[in-house]
Amino acid sequence: MLNIVIREWKRILSLKVFYLVMFGVPVALFFFYAFIYQKQDAKNLAFAIWDEDQSAISRELIFLLEQKETLQITRRVSSEAEVKKLIQEGKIMGAVHFPANLQKNIYSRHPSNVTLYTNAASLVPSKLVYKAVAEVIITGSTGVTLQKLVKTGMKSDQAMAIANPISLRTYQLYNPTYNYQEYLVPGLITVGMQMILIISSMLALNYEWITGTMHELYDSSKGSVVAVIIGKTLAHLAISWINFIIITGIIFTFFDIGVPAATGKFFVLYTMLSLACIGIGMFISALFKDVMLSGDVALFYTSPAFVFSGFTFPRWAMPWYDQYYALIMPYTSFLDGFFKVYYMNLPLKYAHGEVTKLLLFCVVMYPTAMLLFKRQFSSIKDEKETATIAD
Repeated sequence: MLNIVIREWKRILSLKVFYLVMFGVPVALFFFYAFIYQKQDAKNLAFAIWDEDQSAISRELIFLLEQKETLQITRRVSSEAEVKKLIQEGKIMGAVHFPANLQKNIYSRHPSNVTLYTNAASLVPSKLVYKAVAEVIITGSTGVTLQKLVKTGMKSDQAMAIANPISLRTYQLYNPTYNYQEYLVPGLITVGMQMILIISSMLALNYEWITGTMHELYDSSKGSVVAVIIGKTLAHLAISWINFIIITGIIFTFFDIGVPAATGKFFVLYTMLSLACIGIGMFISALFKDVMLSGDVALFYTSPAFVFSGFTFPRWAMPWYDQYYALIMPYTSFLDGFFKVYYMNLPLKYAHGEVTKLLLFCVVMYPTAMLLFKRQFSSIKDEKETATIAD
């Protein structure tokens, strides 16, 4: 088995198909993802004002909007058509309309509607725009009512109790600033690692036929399928650990991403993900002798992992068949545990269910890969016996 491990390391370092996939692609991919979201969070979103009232109240509300770091007022518009045109051209992310007679209606106790336009095609920025504007309108509405009550001679605390009887306090946990880099980059990197691990291990067995070294592998392992599968798994696992060091020690450190206190728990989950992915890759490699066919199967299997994992859209809202499809990918179980032990920094025991699911992939895939690969070794054994009899 040790011979197989050393032999596999030599192949990984000498064959371009291996060292590019296992070292070159991951490093380039990690930095690429981190640089994309280097701005981290959405601030200074272009915003327009449509003020038909031109009153003291509308000016006060505009002043409060200007104080929001999420918004940057860049335009003054005069019609709904102009708002829609600017959103379509990508020049603004939203706009607010203060109708005529806004102040008059408020003072005469008539309801008045302030309209907010957002570009919901950009989901997260539109929610941030809504949040900022809603806070201002609620605060402004409360302030106007408070002023009116105080002017009647009511004490300020009594006036506040009437103007704002229920106060909402929000605590945004784990990613309070909606930091894109903090949230998306670790997820994108780990889903990329799933694809890389499955594809590289998919080549571990059947690529021996391409390089004409399958008979040499048979001799090195003395015909032991167990030694081959475990030896190659350990070799690929060691490489995945090198990538883990690059992720946590270089990428996360350089870009100040992640929760350093949760690195140990992240390593446990990452190792389980690696073992599950390598097992799947070995299974595909043992099942299909043709490298191109096994590559197509691996890509078909891994490509939708991010979409189905529930990272950006909850799985419970997907059709039932998509939910089942998500469960047959190790990244789904990994991600559920990753949210708990990494983003929330909970003890590892909270992810025992996810670790068990990842372990189940190993329990199923490795024995199956050994049984399938045994057929290939049996054919070599028969060839050798036939050659011996002929001699």
